[in-house]
Amino acid sequence: MAALAVGVSGHGRASDYPAVPEPMIFDMMRPLGARRGELEANILATAPLSGPDRPLSWAPEVEYALADGFAIEGELPFENGRPVEYKLGLQAAFGSFDGGRSAHGVQYLGIYDRHEQRYSSSLAYMVVHRFSDRWSGVSMAGLWDIDTKRRTGRNAAIVNQSLFYDASDASVIGLEINYLGGQEGHMLIMPQLHLTMTEAMGVQAGLGFHKDRGKKGRPHAGLRVIRQF
Repeated sequence: MAALAVGVSGHGRASDYPAVPEPMIFDMMRPLGARRGELEANILATAPLSGPDRPLSWAPEVEYALADGFAIEGELPFENGRPVEYKLGLQAAFGSFDGGRSAHGVQYLGIYDRHEQRYSSSLAYMVVHRFSDRWSGVSMAGLWDIDTKRRTGRNAAIVNQSLFYDASDASVIGLEINYLGGQEGHMLIMPQLHLTMTEAMGVQAGLGFHKDRGKKGRPHAGLRVIRQF
């Protein structure tokens, strides 16, 4: 599976971290204030809604907090019925600041592409912030397909900005903007709705716009089903 990384232990109690929703598409590997032993399984499915080629991309994943503020994730992406990648992710929280309204951390992702038969990795710095009782946001920035030799087409920029509004205790309205640079990059704009169904079950659904570099943009739909343990 994917590669090795050096983690940084999280600081502070879970109560010191702001409660901020996770983006639906570029999700986190547990919230930054996760406590040791937290376990989640979820599955994300996305698909274009127009054009001649409409593959269904879907990926089951499992997230586990190995220690307070430190989480690991295993993911198996599929395209239609064919597995296309193996992914292993690591995430570390650095602590909260601004009186507990903000927190930051880092996320590493190692990927093995079954078709190209090669490994790649990404690293992103994350900041979450609670603006008020109802408004919050997540900002991520980093590099995709990291290459220390700086070869052409590698080290593409990752930028994800999400804004959330807590409409009620059980529903959140969000807007996620996801940019990936490089020759195979894309732009995704995904309005979304997060619903808490039970204490252990949640659903996230979105309908937005996706554009690959050099291609026409198309409407895109997404759905994530979440189970906490």
